[in-house]
Amino acid sequence: GKELVQFCLVPPAIHIIAHLCNFEWYNDAQQATDESLASVLSELHQDNGLWLNPIYSNTTTPLYVAFTTIPGLTGVIITLALILMVTSSVEFIRRSYFEVFWYTHHLFVIYFVGLVIHGIAGVVRGQTAESLKEHIPKKCEPYYKEWDRKRSDHHCKEPEFGSIPAESWKWVLAPLILYAFERVLRFWRSCQKVVVTKVVKHPSKVLELQMYMKGFSMEVGQYVFLNCPSVSHWEWHPFTLTSAPEENFFSVHIRAAGDWTESLIDTFEQQKPKTPRIKVDGPFGTASEDVFQYEVAMLVGAGIGVTPFASILKSIWYKLQHADQKLKTKKIYFYWICRDTGSFGWFNDLLASLEQEMEASGKAGFLSYHLFLTGWSSSMVGHAALNVDKATDVVTGLRQKTSFGRPMWSNEFSAVAAAHPRSVVGVFLCGPGPLAKSLQNCCYQHSSLDPRKVQFYFNKENF
Repeated sequence: GKELVQFCLVPPAIHIIAHLCNFEWYNDAQQATDESLASVLSELHQDNGLWLNPIYSNTTTPLYVAFTTIPGLTGVIITLALILMVTSSVEFIRRSYFEVFWYTHHLFVIYFVGLVIHGIAGVVRGQTAESLKEHIPKKCEPYYKEWDRKRSDHHCKEPEFGSIPAESWKWVLAPLILYAFERVLRFWRSCQKVVVTKVVKHPSKVLELQMYMKGFSMEVGQYVFLNCPSVSHWEWHPFTLTSAPEENFFSVHIRAAGDWTESLIDTFEQQKPKTPRIKVDGPFGTASEDVFQYEVAMLVGAGIGVTPFASILKSIWYKLQHADQKLKTKKIYFYWICRDTGSFGWFNDLLASLEQEMEASGKAGFLSYHLFLTGWSSSMVGHAALNVDKATDVVTGLRQKTSFGRPMWSNEFSAVAAAHPRSVVGVFLCGPGPLAKSLQNCCYQHSSLDPRKVQFYFNKENF
């Protein structure tokens, strides 16, 4: 996350500052005429490769070192690459200019190559093993003015220095091997044949793709990467799986939210001369099966955060139909908070089908759902009021009426606690941080002090 990126910037910053300080100290030592220890060390062996100070001239500048030496040039390149990767990682760039983020992050190849080359010039030096036998630093340092003098009582020869071997390759070799293996594996998986079995066009420009791939196995809460060569050969985008593991296909719902998704939707709408080819890599992510372990579950989705609950609701329904012994859930309360009516779009179809199936099987009370519209006009509210007696909601077409405004969570929790006074209730959220904090407080406030009575447990799902 954000903290990891900030942490990754700290070591390079320390490294750069240390180099700048070293350069200034080397430069001061080269120009010094006071016969200090630093000045003496700086003058040693400048003609035979056993030197310590890489600066030979008083006219050498930081700019000259940065662009004429291997360490300087590679240092500049990998620093620029790191800055570009970090700045393109901010949320605004990722969401608004995903291609910039995607391609910029491939600079990591240049970064690691530069990192390996960075130390091969041997600018960082240390005293050689042979020299250490004839010149012990702690013993000889106080007598540096008498080094190599035959008449000296201390017998200290001038120290000789050699380059310290670059070892950065040892640190990057294992990650690069793992990355190469992962890329080969992902390439092999992406080459597997994917059959698009059904294409469904939902309202609000949402496209549902139902697919089949031999050997594909998923769990609720997982996601896949999709690639469509007709749109772009190189771009892969993640999508949460909206199908249930019990179904004989896997599906994703793609909302028009950028150039790539809009192009993909347009390509499938045209379908000329045949259905576009889709590549799939995955599934990825940890299975979110905790919801099955609670007698009562409160599922809260905000905006597009509702997507993963499609898989969960479907899976629970399948388990309920087949009397799965692992399923402890007896009642689900589902809350969906949307900013505009267009967001309700495709999910209405799922809720409508679940509504019909549960009523047909005599389990209409298993799922209780509540829809909240936070962005609304007075005319919309007036229209809803005039049609309040209708069997279906004027906004969604569902039997459950849409509420205008935000949920009064204290009231909702109180109602659930009253309906299930001795149950353990799991509260699951896929949504923003402030809402998570509010739900967490409600879980604490409405849990009984008596462990035998109602208890609320908050779970924040990150999809």
